[in-house]
Amino acid sequence: MIIEFRCEREYARRWMDRRTLSVDGRDVPVQVAWTATAESRPAGLDALFELERLVLHRGKHSGADRLTIGSEPARASVGTADVIVDFTSAPRDPASPARLYLRPLFNGVAGENAALAAILAGDLPVIEIVNEIDGSVLDRGHPSGEIAAGLSGGLETVMARTLTMLAAILSGRPRIVPQLPHPAGIGSRRGAVGYVARGLAVSIAKEIYRLCCYAPHWHIGWRFNDGAGVWQTGDLSGPGWNVLRDPGNHFYADPFPVTWQGRTFVFFEDLDHRVGKGIISAIEFGDAGPVGEVMPVLEEPCHLSYPFVIEDDGELWMIPESSTRGDVALYKCVRFPDKWERYATLLSGLELADVTITRHHGLYYLFGAWRDGTAGYSDSLAIYYADRLLGPWLPHASNPVLIDRASTRPAGHFVTLDDKLWRPVQDCTDGYGAALALAEVVELSPTAFKQIVRHALKPGPAWPGRKLHTLNRCGRLELIDGSRVQPKTSLFASAIPPAVSPARTNPSTAR
Repeated sequence: MIIEFRCEREYARRWMDRRTLSVDGRDVPVQVAWTATAESRPAGLDALFELERLVLHRGKHSGADRLTIGSEPARASVGTADVIVDFTSAPRDPASPARLYLRPLFNGVAGENAALAAILAGDLPVIEIVNEIDGSVLDRGHPSGEIAAGLSGGLETVMARTLTMLAAILSGRPRIVPQLPHPAGIGSRRGAVGYVARGLAVSIAKEIYRLCCYAPHWHIGWRFNDGAGVWQTGDLSGPGWNVLRDPGNHFYADPFPVTWQGRTFVFFEDLDHRVGKGIISAIEFGDAGPVGEVMPVLEEPCHLSYPFVIEDDGELWMIPESSTRGDVALYKCVRFPDKWERYATLLSGLELADVTITRHHGLYYLFGAWRDGTAGYSDSLAIYYADRLLGPWLPHASNPVLIDRASTRPAGHFVTLDDKLWRPVQDCTDGYGAALALAEVVELSPTAFKQIVRHALKPGPAWPGRKLHTLNRCGRLELIDGSRVQPKTSLFASAIPPAVSPARTNPSTAR
């Protein structure tokens, strides 16, 4: 198979400079056909991108930077293209012999200008890959922008995720095309100069904030609830939430509770801001709340978070996130709660975040936020299945089964209610960990997947502060997490009310 990218020569960018596209681990040849300009770009765009490169990207080049091709010798054609991917807004050549003619659309419109217009309007666009021969939509996705710094970063993210979708289509795997509405945008399209200037100002403000405060600073909310909980009500109402005390220079996140050997413990990510690396810690809960002190239970050379805990075959297991290591590791509890040993590697050679497992119709299903080395960390869902926890784990027929920043990344244990399977998901529409959603899984098999988001949960009067990205329950004990302002010095701390006082402080007193 030979792929041909059709791109405008006058607006050649670094992401176009490739000789292959990785498709299921195979390097498929890519040739670029440079075409005439179809549409002009905003005035001074390249100069603005260069300014963002120096300030926002710390001098590093990005895929959105200008590619100089005028003085280079023409790259030899690989051969007659089997697949053409047209990134321009020009009409399709009806005489093209390619068996497949693909056109990326951004909020329903072709061309780079359409992607830029969406970003300037305040949001990344929905990407669609259309087969121009018959007009069918072969895939659809909405990328997350957690690493999309500035206008150039937004464009790079959009194009990187477009390549992810193209690779999935060309793999021949069946695609599950979700219905995703085009974002309305937060206002009319802004000029590129004003957008970049505002982005630089925001970046400077964030740097000042990081100098003064630990950022982000997550904290864990808990409550005992004898009645209907979050899953039944679809909101955070009910008994007031308490905040698990932290030392200030550590943050606590991703709470996972379990009752084992007659005792209940909550396991969570414990990150020391001074080191910048997470470990897994735990604290016991009694009938009145936390008992004793927080204890570290698992540390590795790499960062650990999201300690998913599962009971299986009479043993207790943990899968902490270790995506920076590039594998999914299974740990066995050899002494509860504080001794865990690495037992097996379930998957290797991939970035898979927040791994969460459920049993369904006789099979184990493993969900995770998958990243192919580019763009955001929270918009692509991969599923694997197995007959037993130890595997072997096989990929779902349509991986990645979903690309959507609002309903992909796991956010806690699956729940079964009235014979219906549910999963909490992170809604990263407004940034990483900004909100939660409750999704009903209406179809799940090795070849099918469909979910419907039924409820959205955001911080508010019931849970003051910023962000919300994990939900779990164990008996009466419900847990969530969020973030707050945490000054680095006593000077700044004295200017605001204390975030927590006793272990059962209500978050209404926290900031």
